[in-house]
Amino acid sequence: MEAFMENVNNTSTSIKKWATGDRPREKLLDKGAETLSDAELIAILLNNGTKSKSAVELARDLLSACNNSLHDLGKRSLADLKKIKGIGTAKSVSIIAALELGRRREGLLPAGKTVVRSSGEIAGYLKSTLRDLSYEVFAVIYLNRSNKILRFEIISRGGITGTVADPRVILKRALEEGATSIILCHNHPSGGLRPSLADEELTRKIIHAAAYIDIRVIDHIIVSDEGYYSFADDGIL
Repeated sequence: MEAFMENVNNTSTSIKKWATGDRPREKLLDKGAETLSDAELIAILLNNGTKSKSAVELARDLLSACNNSLHDLGKRSLADLKKIKGIGTAKSVSIIAALELGRRREGLLPAGKTVVRSSGEIAGYLKSTLRDLSYEVFAVIYLNRSNKILRFEIISRGGITGTVADPRVILKRALEEGATSIILCHNHPSGGLRPSLADEELTRKIIHAAAYIDIRVIDHIIVSDEGYYSFADDGIL
C-alpha cells in the first residue's frame, strides 16, 4: 500500500512528463549510461519525484545525505534511506537492489579465474562482498588440491566489534566439500586491519584442528575500508 500511494502521489513529477532533453532515460539511450551523472542514474531508479521535486532533485538530496558518496550510499540500510524526505519503501528497495547487483558483479571472480593465486586477488573479492556490512562476519573459502575455489561460505555473523567461529563447523564443511585447504576470512567494520589477539588465537586453533584431518589453512585475510591484511603475507602462518 505504501509503495502504491508513493507512486500515486508522485505522478505530477513523473520522468515521462519532463522535456525530452531532460529525461535521464532518453539521455542514456541517446548518449550512453556513462554520460549520466550519479544523480541522473539514481533518478532512473527512483522513477519519479515528489510534488515539489523532480526525481533528479530527489536523487541529489539522497546523495547529499550520503556525503555525495556512492560508497557511503552502499552502507545505508532500508530504514536509513526511508528517513530521507521523498524516499519511501518502493524507492529504497530499488536503490538497495541496484547496489546489491553492483556489489555482486564486482565481487565475482572473472570466468576462468576461480583458482587462487594471491592474497590480493582473494582480498579484492572479499572487500567487494563484505565491505558494506555494518557488522563483523567470519567466512571461509574452501579449495581443492589445485587451489580451485569449491565454495565460499559465511560461517557466522556477529556485532560491530566481533564474531565467533566454530572450528567444528568449518572443518565439517571442508570434509563435505572434499576440500584440501581453506582460507579464513573476516571483516573489520571499524576500519582497522591489524588482527586482535583473539583473531590470532582462533587462527592457531583452527590450524591445529585442521592438521589432524590433513587440511591446510593457507591464509587468514582481514578486510576493511582501509584495505586488507594477510596472515600469510605477514609471515604469521
